[in-house]
Amino acid sequence: MAAGVYVTTKKDGTIYYRVSITYRNKHISLGSYNDSSTAAFIYETAKEIINSPELHFYSADSGNFSFHCCPPEFPLDKYIVLLNFRDHHIYIKTPIYLCQNYFLYVLSPDHILIFNTDDLFYYSNHAIMCRGGYYYVNDYGMQTSILSRYGIRNHSVKNRDYIFRNQNEHDFRYENIYIINRYNGVSRIEKKGRILYRARIHINGDFIIGTFATEDEAAIAYNKAADLISPLNHVQYANNYIEGISPIEYASIYNRIRISRKILSFIENAR
Repeated sequence: MAAGVYVTTKKDGTIYYRVSITYRNKHISLGSYNDSSTAAFIYETAKEIINSPELHFYSADSGNFSFHCCPPEFPLDKYIVLLNFRDHHIYIKTPIYLCQNYFLYVLSPDHILIFNTDDLFYYSNHAIMCRGGYYYVNDYGMQTSILSRYGIRNHSVKNRDYIFRNQNEHDFRYENIYIINRYNGVSRIEKKGRILYRARIHINGDFIIGTFATEDEAAIAYNKAADLISPLNHVQYANNYIEGISPIEYASIYNRIRISRKILSFIENAR
């Protein structure tokens, strides 16, 4: 049996081959395979990767990625793990490649995500998955969008509620993501050259709560409308949490804010 290849048996008696390699005193699993020749190939390729410094994945000077030295049969995530460990002497179990002041998370040759180093610990322990352009992790048994780390809500719409400043939708560095609409039911509008904030709430269709001078006022108006409507239609609205204002300031705005006549009529008729 080739070095690094171990024969094992499934519960039904089927034989398969587990592959691993030890590098810098770290035992690294390379996966399981159905035949011994493939398993041996995987082990020999892993040896070539860690012993061939001329094989590079990423050039910081040119910003280019290269996958030519990764055979199709070799798992791409393990390829990235080995290269990063070889080049930076840091073992990370997810397909992360470290760069200066940021890191790359490689999902496929066409899906390479960029993150700030502040997120390194989190993504070293959480595998990113992609489905239909939706990037998520399994966190405590739940599928959590990676956008939630930026305060972007699940129903937010790109280019309406948030934008990527450099137009690169794979660049998730904090400085590249700009949140336009932070709160539930609030959207920024321009009217006669002024920036205003419109609050809406869904009650068998969208109802306009009102238009306000500040984002905080619009968010509080949404909360007030939600508080009035929830007992009537038994819908639990997600209230907005407004940072940077005291409970007294919140109560003052809440009490003076006006709700549209249309919503007030709906409430009156529903009682």
